[in-house]
Amino acid sequence: MQKDAPASKELADKFRTEKDSSYLRFVRNDGLDIISAHYVQNLRTVELKPWPRRGPGAKGVYINHEASRFSNDCYVCEIAPGQKLQPMHHLYEEMLLILSGRGSTTVWNNAGARITFEWKAGSIFAIPLNCSYQHFNGSGQDVVRFVAVTNAPTVINRYDDLNFIFNCPYDFKNRFSGEPDYFSSKGEQDGFLLRTNFVPDAVNLPLISAKERGAGGGHIRFNMARGTIASHISQFPIGTYKKAHAHGPGAHVIILSGEGYSLMWPEGEEPQRFEWQVGTLVVPPNMWFHQHFNSGPAPARYLAFKHWSPRNAQGVPISWISRRLGGTQIDYADEHPKVRQLFAEALAKHALAPRMDDVYDAEIPNLPPRAA
Repeated sequence: MQKDAPASKELADKFRTEKDSSYLRFVRNDGLDIISAHYVQNLRTVELKPWPRRGPGAKGVYINHEASRFSNDCYVCEIAPGQKLQPMHHLYEEMLLILSGRGSTTVWNNAGARITFEWKAGSIFAIPLNCSYQHFNGSGQDVVRFVAVTNAPTVINRYDDLNFIFNCPYDFKNRFSGEPDYFSSKGEQDGFLLRTNFVPDAVNLPLISAKERGAGGGHIRFNMARGTIASHISQFPIGTYKKAHAHGPGAHVIILSGEGYSLMWPEGEEPQRFEWQVGTLVVPPNMWFHQHFNSGPAPARYLAFKHWSPRNAQGVPISWISRRLGGTQIDYADEHPKVRQLFAEALAKHALAPRMDDVYDAEIPNLPPRAA
């Protein structure tokens, strides 16, 4: 894995204009702040500014670091009490998590098929490709706040024609045709993958055992609105932590429950530590190793919206495969001894002790031999 390779100012100046993009120009024209960071302490309290394009009751902020400007983006939006956002319509995909409040969304296509559904804090849903939609705050007293991840950067950069992107009349009827139960909580389970268009309560959604990620955690993956934005929920028990791994850019990890911290580092460098709580956003940089630790007194759960992860010929993400076998997951036996020391110290603040000994022991008989 390559670290950032710095160049001279003279050479960088020769490529300066190529660093800009159609997408970045679009974002700048929105007039919002851009948080260029891999960590936001709390999405529920991050400062927002009025967002005229989305409506008189709208506020927002973009969270958009270097790699995500060419893969996927993220924004936080707020709807004032009793207000609604302007109708939207675009050729890029969008997935949302409701952070606070309650309300409804109406979705319709150019043929006139229309459906309205309700949501509350903890709901996840996706907007079907190129459909029109409008969000409504269902309370006259409380604001609604949500976080959304889209693949707008790739679409806007590819076509460089905002009229086409926001006014294309084509209906993708295989994505949405006005089915009355389109946004019901029904779904089809296939292995880890749940095909659904709406999750009413991400915090309490039942998960599937995922021993491959370590420490007896739970996991579920989503395909929503037949889109290409990947997403999953992972949970791990008290006193445990997940195996370190690395993957491509654009994984927006949002903490749904619990407290703890993450370590992130490029290969060959010291880890950086990021504390988290409910509402924290962590975005691991492209191909940085990262590792999530539950240091609190309750199970920890997070939601990740992702751009893309490399997979092997069998379709398995390489971040689930041991480095001993050519993947990017670090086995517990191969992690730095300091990892366990830091974890024990963090748990001690809650008068807790690690519950990892059985996990370490169970891994040993199944360890692949070290690569030459």
